[in-house]
Amino acid sequence: MIVATGAGEVLYERNADRRVPIASITKLMTALLTLEESNPERIVTVRGPAPSVGESTFNLRTGERLRVRDLLTAALVQSANDAAYALATYVGHGKVQTFVRLMNQRAEQLGLEETHYARPDGLDAPGGFSSARDTLDLARTDMAIRVFRRIVRRRGGVVAGRQLYAWNDLLKTYAGAVGVKTGHTDRAKWCEVVAATRDHVTIYAVILGSPTRTRRNAALASLLDWGFGHYGRVQLIEPGKTYASAEVPFSDSRLSLVAASGTKGFVRLGRPLTERVIAPGRVQTPVRRGEKLGEIRVYDGKRLVARRPLVAAEALSDPSLRRRVGWYAGRALHEARHMLGSLSPF
Repeated sequence: MIVATGAGEVLYERNADRRVPIASITKLMTALLTLEESNPERIVTVRGPAPSVGESTFNLRTGERLRVRDLLTAALVQSANDAAYALATYVGHGKVQTFVRLMNQRAEQLGLEETHYARPDGLDAPGGFSSARDTLDLARTDMAIRVFRRIVRRRGGVVAGRQLYAWNDLLKTYAGAVGVKTGHTDRAKWCEVVAATRDHVTIYAVILGSPTRTRRNAALASLLDWGFGHYGRVQLIEPGKTYASAEVPFSDSRLSLVAASGTKGFVRLGRPLTERVIAPGRVQTPVRRGEKLGEIRVYDGKRLVARRPLVAAEALSDPSLRRRVGWYAGRALHEARHMLGSLSPF
């Protein structure tokens, strides 16, 4: 198993690189290749072995015409094996084994070192395996594609005139769940990679080989809760706080630059945040109170989590001639005293 953030930071892992069968999670690669090689609105004519593939199916018929998007939805949400074969036949130009070869080539390109595919649907077959870590990486790659994200968060509905059944129970039972793929065969048992989002933070959890569907769901929910427990809402920028100051012409005082407003955010607890101030070292008068003169940015690692304008804490007018002369005179007197002090033997 493995728990990680949407950015790929691993929070917990156990046997994450062990090779095991992954059942229909295999369809993550089937979907990735299809989306990379075809347009979701293209029409596919069902042919080849697709209608005869067993287990979970979408009841496809030879000669039937469906959009790529509809077949992807059937394969990812209902885990339809015939839909996966229809896509493999289409992208593989009539040859499923050509598509399987492309699956393995793509896995190698992505650096999925513990992964090998034997079928496009994930039914038990010699030579079909992956790992929790590779499953996580592939899911994150898929979830970067908008149409994929829209599909895997579906809880049902009607597709191509058929009622769609969603196998991902957590979409209905876990707040914030947004995907991604379940799997089950006799060899692989109950598997799933799930993603959930709260306050712009995404957590992934992967479990492969759970003995029952109920235990898998409960364990994934616990892992997600544990992952989100590493995050909390904190004050990232304090409203009205002075984050910088700037020199003022003809004055020995400095102008405070304060945050125009504050903000809170959901960030990793126990990890220091980095503040970056962008502001001028000197201002030109006149200056209006509240005038934007800079910016404060807050980073959680490399991730920008907050930014707010820095504004003038007070108004400044153009200095009068008398003030300018007085300031120059004061500076000259100060320099003279400093020079005389440096010459004194006492």
